[in-house]
Amino acid sequence: MSEQKKPIRVMLADDHPIVMTGFAMSLEAAGMQVVGQAKTPSEAVALYAAQQPDVVILDMRFGTELTGLDAAQGILKDDPRAKIIFLSQFDQDSLIKETYRMGAHAFVTKDCDPSDLVTAVRHAHDGKLYFLPQIASRLASMAVRGDVTPQSQLDERGLEIFKLMAEGLTNAEIAEKLDLSTKTISNISQSIKEKLGVHRQANITLLAVKHGLIEP
Repeated sequence: MSEQKKPIRVMLADDHPIVMTGFAMSLEAAGMQVVGQAKTPSEAVALYAAQQPDVVILDMRFGTELTGLDAAQGILKDDPRAKIIFLSQFDQDSLIKETYRMGAHAFVTKDCDPSDLVTAVRHAHDGKLYFLPQIASRLASMAVRGDVTPQSQLDERGLEIFKLMAEGLTNAEIAEKLDLSTKTISNISQSIKEKLGVHRQANITLLAVKHGLIEP
């Protein structure tokens, strides 16, 4: 009896219809089944819950305040075993590192060969990681030199305050926004500057942009 495997069910989330259509065609040509296409992070979380795909491919950037990382957090909250592949035209070291820290199975660039995406899906479906050669070398480099990103040095509240600092808000404005005392924010912001080794406003903003925490 010939082996008849069920097709891998894949969900796509990207705010560029042309990109989604192209990848959907490549996946279906490889015998996979595209069970849904979402255009926003919120829609991705809802569609994942409704379709329960084997693998989900998330764009890193959407034209909203939310990102693919936000969508992944929502999906993983409901299904910790979700198999996620991140897709991006951005390949900042911090983003790559963050995707794997979250438990993603692959990070592929939008200009990758369609066969690489197909391979990534198959690996993710089998519970394996898939590294494009250039991504693997960058992860290895980061491991050698150590992880010194804001994401690794700060806790959740510290990272939130750092992003507001990078956007140019004063301690008083941050305190009002987060409903904390100005003294508390002053102490935390000083600690953040010491941990990250940045003190000038311009350098704080540049660091946040470099690590994909705010838009340039």
